[in-house]
Amino acid sequence: MSSQSPARFGGSLTTKENVVIPRYESAELTAIFSDRNRMELWRDVELAVVRAMADTGELEPSHVAPLFTREVIIDDEFVELVLAREAVTNHDLAAFVDVLQETYDTPAARFLHFGLTSSDIVDTALSLQIVGAMELLLDAVDHLLATLRAQALAYRATPMLGRTHGMAAEPTTFGAKLALWALALDRERTRLVRARAQMAVGKLSGAVGTYSNISPALEASALSSLGLDPAPATQVIGRDRHAEVITALASTAAMIEGGALEIRHLARSEVMEVQEPFAPGQKGSSAMPHKRNPILSERLCGMARLARSFVIPALEDVALWHERDISHSSVERMMFPDAFQLVYYMVTRFDRLITDLVVHEDSMERNLANTHGLIYSQSLLLAMVRTGLDRDAAYRIVQEATTRVLAGDGELGAILAKDARCPLPAAKIEELTSLDRLLVNLDSLFGRLEALKGSTWTSI
Repeated sequence: MSSQSPARFGGSLTTKENVVIPRYESAELTAIFSDRNRMELWRDVELAVVRAMADTGELEPSHVAPLFTREVIIDDEFVELVLAREAVTNHDLAAFVDVLQETYDTPAARFLHFGLTSSDIVDTALSLQIVGAMELLLDAVDHLLATLRAQALAYRATPMLGRTHGMAAEPTTFGAKLALWALALDRERTRLVRARAQMAVGKLSGAVGTYSNISPALEASALSSLGLDPAPATQVIGRDRHAEVITALASTAAMIEGGALEIRHLARSEVMEVQEPFAPGQKGSSAMPHKRNPILSERLCGMARLARSFVIPALEDVALWHERDISHSSVERMMFPDAFQLVYYMVTRFDRLITDLVVHEDSMERNLANTHGLIYSQSLLLAMVRTGLDRDAAYRIVQEATTRVLAGDGELGAILAKDARCPLPAAKIEELTSLDRLLVNLDSLFGRLEALKGSTWTSI
């Protein structure tokens, strides 16, 4: 067996670790998680340690100067050399160190990876990748927040039917619906920022994290130059941090899924209150020319399922044997690139969807009118109770009237006005069946929305 290629027995001979198909890829994220960038970060971490050793006097600066007077470029050729070397070592970081030392071709190269273990480099570089990906995602989230806020204010006073259990309830406004999505996304942003902070750490504490060959002061100095803080660790950084990132991503995906699902419902033919944008030349169905299906919303709902699928393996990565094993490694090679690609795609496409959404205010008005006053049933019930009528008795009177409305006998207010059991005068019934009266207190919600500007995110 020893004569066989290591790739047959689990080697990682690949130049593309993320498996999201090109249809959903962000070029920026692909670059962040590419082999080239990963190895550039490995090089940067190695050099940061050597520089810190020279700065603290642990190494004579002149002995390591050649490492800083010449830059080793991590290009496709370098990556291929590492992959070829890995076919021999069956260890990606060891192969990288071998090639890096050979490329420098100076005695100073012997101080690369001096006193370090592989996870010092790999985990620290992974933190830098995750932080970079999170910053890209947060920029997109900020843009989506600004879009939601602008659209919420634009439709602040656009009344529509509220629905519970899919049934007509009381009215709301389309702006209120969008405002709640914006506030939910702001909470997701808080989770993402917190997860990013948890990952802005590295470790250079050696084989089992005991600083046997690297001092805590040297670790702090090297990590500071990389923009990271030291993390207490075993041989690896605790995977609870990584799990927090994945759960924050999945939660963000779930928030977007909620909005996309609502758009799908509102776009149904019998509702027709919103529609996804439909470009000239676009076809909704290969068979039925009239179709304008909510395909983007459906796609976003499907992608949220994939984003959630990473939560369980991320949590299972937390428990490792003793000071470390590598059961988490294979998971993370695919999980982080794919999870970030999925959620970034969802955020940017949902932004486009909200920007270009077609809102049919006339359909919203029609659907409100088609309830024939059922939306005022609670107001009428409470007014009867205020007159001193027993609540259950009042409930039964209104309920019987709503049954007649559903049977096509007329408007709820008019039916109650003719019911001798109803203690409300006709003028009071007319006052209570006012749409504006039910929406008068939404200013509080929009006040919360307006307070977001300039507080937790950057407006555009």
